[in-house]
Amino acid sequence: MNMDTLLKQAVSRVDPFVMEQWTGKVHHGDCIELMDKMPVGSVDVIVTSPPYNLKNSTGNGMKDGRGGKWPTAELQNGYKTHGDAMPHDEYVEWQRACLRAMMRVLREDGAIYYNHKRRVQNGLLQDRQDIVDGFPVRQIIIWQRSGGINFNPGYYLPTYEVIYLIAKPNFRLAPKANALGDVWSIPQDKNVPHPAPFPAELAQRCISSTTGRIVLDPFIGSGTTGMAAEMERREWIGLEVSEDYCKLARERINAVRGMIR
Repeated sequence: MNMDTLLKQAVSRVDPFVMEQWTGKVHHGDCIELMDKMPVGSVDVIVTSPPYNLKNSTGNGMKDGRGGKWPTAELQNGYKTHGDAMPHDEYVEWQRACLRAMMRVLREDGAIYYNHKRRVQNGLLQDRQDIVDGFPVRQIIIWQRSGGINFNPGYYLPTYEVIYLIAKPNFRLAPKANALGDVWSIPQDKNVPHPAPFPAELAQRCISSTTGRIVLDPFIGSGTTGMAAEMERREWIGLEVSEDYCKLARERINAVRGMIR
């Protein structure tokens, strides 16, 4: 049985006419408010990487005048419409609210690939367990990325981020995807006009590992998840609070469409 057959044999779906209003578009607005308007169980897989709240960090990387690992210090200024410096408790509750909204729109055979970064805060590891606690985390995938600069002599240079695989009960990987290891060595994207681009190869690997037909990214940013979904011939939905990033995402996704169609 090939992949196309598996995609077509997904369990009964939400009214296609309703979903046509959502798929293939980057929607501007608050991601929780937008997801609350989407039908329950309407997406198959979610691939996303939220703002990491880095400007709240006690680490030297963000405080160093050189901008840490960001040569142009873009993240010193936060995102277009998000300062990335929320009080920690507020940030955790916001992300938990985002995950609850994601779980609502996710089908019973769906999964969330939630990319986040562990960090040292006040000399102790902050592993994001306070965000994902209580959600059905099935596995942790290590994204081993290249590069980076560490200005703190108290610990080794961080060279990885994590992807929490948060899975509904009936989720299964695509055929043979279970042969993949749980450490993915993928370089970071460069030359993308966004302070924290998500590598297209990473998003594509998440998507291709599933049989999901509709892919959602609540923090689509520069459009990488939509680009990866286009390359995998899947439908997609993008949500983004910044009008500037919406425009950027649409331009980049349209460029991929032009190449593959």
